[in-house]
Amino acid sequence: MLKHFRIPGRLALKLTELGVSVPDVLRRAGLPRDLFDQVRILVSTGELFALWRAIESVSADPLIGFKLGVETKTERFHPMAIAALSTQNYVAAVEHMARYKKLTAPEEITHTLEGEEFRVGFRWLLSVDDEPQVLTDYCFSWMVTIARHGTGTRLNPIRAEYVHGRANLRAAERSLGCPVLGGAARNLIVFRASDATAPFVTRNAELLDLLAPQFEEQLRQYKEEDSFIELVRSAIQDRLTGQRPSVDSISHVLHMSSRTLQRKLQDSGSSFQRVLDEARHQMARYYLSNSALELNEAAYLLGFEDPNSFGRAFRNWEGMAPRDWRETHRSWKAN
Repeated sequence: MLKHFRIPGRLALKLTELGVSVPDVLRRAGLPRDLFDQVRILVSTGELFALWRAIESVSADPLIGFKLGVETKTERFHPMAIAALSTQNYVAAVEHMARYKKLTAPEEITHTLEGEEFRVGFRWLLSVDDEPQVLTDYCFSWMVTIARHGTGTRLNPIRAEYVHGRANLRAAERSLGCPVLGGAARNLIVFRASDATAPFVTRNAELLDLLAPQFEEQLRQYKEEDSFIELVRSAIQDRLTGQRPSVDSISHVLHMSSRTLQRKLQDSGSSFQRVLDEARHQMARYYLSNSALELNEAAYLLGFEDPNSFGRAFRNWEGMAPRDWRETHRSWKAN
């Protein structure tokens, strides 16, 4: 299973169009300032959730997730979405997206056609915490966008189900065009089976046949690239024992030159410093949530010179001090 999400470049464009500062979002999320300048924008599940929490915070618009999920310009669609629209109906489109989604990211698109309903949901396979509600809003809105483009109508879902209750309920219902319910077992958006099986006006079998081989090749490349990044991250974490592993030491362990290691990371859309930060971030979350380690002990094990350096790095990652994060996480678990 892959460990990273690929963020669509159009997200930065949409944020700017909606008046949301991309630099502020990246700073609040603790992500690299040049994230959207990278060839392949890859983030972990924790980074993805941090990005969406930052979007919600910086925007201060309770409907920002819904707005980001609406796209009227087909030229901005990812080729995978265009391929989905080239299938015969909405059920087939969701099946197509689900196949490629679970092979390119640690996420599953679930779908069930039963009786008069077609239910669509999302599973974040490597999540520690619940996904941000704003991300669920975005996913639901995007699924409605695909359904409306495919059918060529203002198709509305039957309902949207959220695990947690939400504020701005009526505004959310207007955004999705359906009732919104809280207290559900899972986050789901539900369509009429008759709508989901209605023929797509965008169906294009020739285009789908043309794009399919490219997707299969991309899937192969994604798995290879992500596997290499994971290999480097694991090597770093194995050596995070009171010291900061260097690019030379890791390249030696992986039996390659430091230049080759850095080139392969760059080709995968990453860098040694970024993978090192990701490795430290993951281990920091583990130490703070699953052990009784003191903060200075955690700082030492992660290779920081002192607790203050660890504190500054952790604030960049999570937007709060390590001690505050630990207390917040413990309260979540208690509830």
